Formats: sequence, C-alpha cells, structure tokens
Amino acid sequence: MTTKQAQTSPSPPGDRPADPSPGQQPPVRHPLWDRRFTFYFVARSVSLVGDAMMPVAAALAVGALYGVSGVGFVLGTWTGTCVVLVLFGGVFADRWGARRMMVGADLVRVLTQGVLAAAFFAGPPPFWLLVTMAALAGAATAMFQPGVNGMVPLVAREPQRANATLKVADALAQLLGPALAGLLIALTGAGTVYAIDAGTFVLSALCLALIRLAPAGAPADTRADAGSASPGGSSLRRDLRQGWHEFRSRTWMWAVILIWVAYGVLLFGPLVPLSSALIGSRSGPNAYGLAVSFLGVGTVLGGLLALRVRPARPLAAGAVAMGLFTALPLCVALGAELPVLLAGHVLGGGALAFWSVMWATSVQTHTPPAVLNRVTAYELAGSVSGIALGQILAGPATALASPARLLLVSAGTCLAGCVALLSIPAIRTLHRAAPADGGRPKAPDGPHEG
Repeated sequence: MTTKQAQTSPSPPGDRPADPSPGQQPPVRHPLWDRRFTFYFVARSVSLVGDAMMPVAAALAVGALYGVSGVGFVLGTWTGTCVVLVLFGGVFADRWGARRMMVGADLVRVLTQGVLAAAFFAGPPPFWLLVTMAALAGAATAMFQPGVNGMVPLVAREPQRANATLKVADALAQLLGPALAGLLIALTGAGTVYAIDAGTFVLSALCLALIRLAPAGAPADTRADAGSASPGGSSLRRDLRQGWHEFRSRTWMWAVILIWVAYGVLLFGPLVPLSSALIGSRSGPNAYGLAVSFLGVGTVLGGLLALRVRPARPLAAGAVAMGLFTALPLCVALGAELPVLLAGHVLGGGALAFWSVMWATSVQTHTPPAVLNRVTAYELAGSVSGIALGQILAGPATALASPARLLLVSAGTCLAGCVALLSIPAIRTLHRAAPADGGRPKAPDGPHEG
C-alpha cells in the first residue's frame, strides 16, 4: 500500500500552513460527513470487512481441502497478480477515472466471490477454480487500489481527517472480519463467507456509483470520472513513464518506498508467520488471536490520535511514531509475558496507523491530481512486493536462525529505518500542505527536484 518535494532550506510559503494575519479569521473547519464522504466511507468499510474475512476463509476452507501449500498458492496467486497489474491500474484510473475503475473492479469481485460461494455450496471446488478466481480477484484489486488514495481528496476537504477515519474503520474491520469468518465457517460452511464477501462488493459498487463529485463542466482535476489524456493523445507506455517521472522526481517519496521495501522483506513480511509460530508455541493459539486483537485496538487508537494531531511535518512525526513499532517484534522475540506482549501489540498498531495516515495524506496533498493514481500505483507496487518477498523468505530463513533471532533482526530493522527516515532532509523537512480554496489542500502543478 504524495506530497510536494521537500526542500532542505526553509520551505516557501506554499509548503507550510499559513498563520492567519491579525485581521483574518482562522481557516474554516469543514464538516467531514457530507454525502460524498458518507457514501465513500460505507463503500470502503463494507468491502474492508469482506476483505478481512478472506484470509481466514482461505486458511480454513482451502486448507482443509488442499493443505498449507494449497493455501499458499491461492493467496500467492492473488498477491502476485495484484503486484504485476497495479501499475496498469494506476494508468487506467488516471485515464478513465478512479471511480469508474473502482466500480468495475467491485463488479468483477462480485462475480469471483459469487462463483466461489456457489462452488462451495455445491461441494468441494476444484483447485483450478480456486486459483483462477484468485487471479481474477487479484487483477480486480490491482484496478481498484490506486483509486482508493486518489478518491480521498475528492470526497473530503480535509484528507487527514478522512484518512484517520478510514484507518479506524480498517482496524475495526480487521477485528470483526476474521472472527465473523471463523464463526460462519464453523456454523454454515465457507460458501456463506464467500457469499457475504460478494454482497459487500455489491454494496461498495452501489455507494461508489452514487457519489457525485462535480457538475458537468467542472475542472477535470476535480472530477473522479475525468480522464487525464493529453490533448495530443496518450499511450500506455507514455502514461507509465509520466507516472514514474512524477514518482522518482520526489526524493521524499522514493526514499520512503526504498525503506519500506526493506521493511517488507525484514519486518512486515516475516512478522506474521514468525510471531504466530512463537506465540502459539509458548502460549497457545488463543494467545496469538488475543495479540492480533490488541494490535487492532492499537490501530484504532492510532487512527483516533491522527484525527486530533496535525503536525507541521507529518512524515517526521510519523517516523518518530514508527519507532514505537519496534516494541512489537522485540517483545515477541524476547518471550515477554502476556501483558507486556499485548501492550507491545497496542503500541505497534498505534504507531503503524499514525504513520499510515501521515503518509497517505502527504501523498494525496502533494501530488498533482492528474497523476495521483499512477503515483499511488508505483508506491503500492514497491511496498507490496517487499512484503511478498519477506513472506516467501520467512520459512527458509528459519533454517539459518531461530524465529526469535530473526525477530530481533526485524526489531533492529525497524529502528534503523526510523533513523533513516529522519536522516533524509527531503523526508524530515516535508511540511503539511497548506489549505487553499475552501479548505481543500492545494497540490503542486508539477514535479520538483529535491
């Protein structure tokens, strides 16, 4: 899973929030819950609950039929397809409109999850069907995800508040979804879980279709269905190249993604398989489930904090917060008692949620709207590929070192990454975008070196 280029010297006036002059009124705080954001919030929330149910459904339903290797292949097919196609999703979202792409992707996932629901109701589905539907769903996700970031500035005048609210909803979905999936599979079978997931995509598509962002004739960069093709025409290669140029011209952006690739390989990727194995062997599977729940509690708290705190330098504040994430792998590696373990998960969840809001808001408010979806696709591709590689390497790495030692490496990586984030001037000095024209943050008109 963009901002204006940071300067090492004092930022120009457009980079930092302007203080009101003595005769001016302070900036108006616009209401968040208008019709557009409400529809978008419902769309994202219901689909997030459905998404949170799927890993449990795959682990229990697919695992019961085809074992651990079958689960890995199905999930790997989904992730791999998404990573391969997400750059094209960014191009199409900028060319044809994020909302259209998201509605279309939801409808494709209604089909894939509906087919799987019918297959499980009819009997054990063949493995080829599971893999095929996983590939189609992964492709649909690749078309959907770039627009998730790009839609937020279009449906909310204060993106940070919107991102924090959505992060809280994400955390609640992660708490509710797995428990609901496990209960439904035990009581009714996997078909019900897949049918409910298909229903969440129906509701998401409907809510997105009901969003009206601007009347006909409004400027193109304020409309979710506006394309960005140049007057002289456009090609897929040119669009990809322009997105790459916008991405690499922002030092703060590609530097964060490089650090996040290392985080994916050494921290986020191996964290779940290694910590689940260690906590499960020491305290039983119930303890790991409780720890994951407390991680969700921390995520909710971090999202609520991001609703209240508006740092002038969001990425610097987020990097400081990420230092607290070190507590999570460290307490697992050291075999901490359950209360300390749960406290570590709360800290980790809160730190990651706060960083996520600061990062998403920076990306949204410091990137030209016409290329935001493509830029988001590049940062998603980098982040997700590192996590996927870390997940693949976690098992073989245990032949070289114990899970506890590997998690100590993860904790050290987390601290080193925070130091790196704060040592890069383009990241450390990036200022919160100044609001303009009715409170909507103003993005720059083009790339800036720095």
